[in-house]
Amino acid sequence: MSVIALHGVAAVTFMMVMYALEGRGRGFILAFAAGCLLLSLYGFLSGAWPFGVVECI
Repeated sequence: MSVIALHGVAAVTFMMVMYALEGRGRGFILAFAAGCLLLSLYGFLSGAWPFGVVECI
């Protein structure tokens, strides 16, 4: 598995855990937003720039 694919798996996992914990506080909402940015970065790095743009928005 490539480094970019590992980054994608880690970003999705992080984002989903933060989404599940959003009700516990504002910090988790901010962390979820950071996870979205990590997924956007993954989209650009993997060559799927439309996914990167949509995830960034």
